[in-house]
Amino acid sequence: MTESPAAVPEIIRLLDLLGVLANGLLGGAVARRFNLDPVGFAVLAIVSALGGGAIRDVLLSLQPIALTDLDYLTVALVAAGIAFLVPLEGRRWRQLFPWVDAIALGTWAVVGTQKAMLYDIHWLPAILLGVLTACGGGAVRDMMLGRVPVILQQSELYASAAFVAGAVFVLLEVVVPGTGASLIAVAVGGGICLLARKRGWRLPTEPRWIAVRPKE
Repeated sequence: MTESPAAVPEIIRLLDLLGVLANGLLGGAVARRFNLDPVGFAVLAIVSALGGGAIRDVLLSLQPIALTDLDYLTVALVAAGIAFLVPLEGRRWRQLFPWVDAIALGTWAVVGTQKAMLYDIHWLPAILLGVLTACGGGAVRDMMLGRVPVILQQSELYASAAFVAGAVFVLLEVVVPGTGASLIAVAVGGGICLLARKRGWRLPTEPRWIAVRPKE
C-alpha cells in the first residue's frame, strides 16, 4: 500500500518536527550531563529525536523518514547545536520544556499510529507502534548510556499517555472529519502527560495488596 501524501496533515507534520526539536534538545541536555563532546551531542540528539520513528519504519519495511525527508535530520542537528551552545537550564527552560515535550509525545503517538494504519496494520499493534514512535528514541538513548530506560521505571505515565493518544485517534478517526481526530488525540495524550508530571502520577511497581501486606 502506498502512503498518500495527504495522509499526515501538514499541521501534524509541523507538530512532528516540533517534537523532533524538543527531543533533540533533550538528547543534548542529557549529553551535557554526561560531559560529552559535540559528536556525542549530535548522536544523542539524533537518537532521541529520530530513533523511535526509525524503528517503527523498519518494522513497517519502510525507509526511515529521517533518510527520506532531510527536514527531520536537519532539525535534530540544529537541536544538538543549540543544546551544545546554550546550556538548557533555569526556570524558563523548566517551565517551557514540559509543554513542548507533551505536545511531542501526543503528536508522535498519533503520527505513529496513523502511519501504521495506513499500511493495514491492526489497530492494536498500530497503537503500540505509536507508543514506540513516542518513546523508542529515549529508550535507545538511555541504553546507549548504560541506563535502564526511563519509561521502564516509575516515569510520569509517559508510555501510558502515548497509548491513550493512539487509542483516542483510533476511536475518533471514523467519526471526526479532517484533522480533528488527530488534534484531539494529540491534546488528550499531551494533557495526560502534563497532568502526570504536575501531580506526580506514576504506575505502581507492585500490586497494592502486596504493597500493604503486613510483615510476618
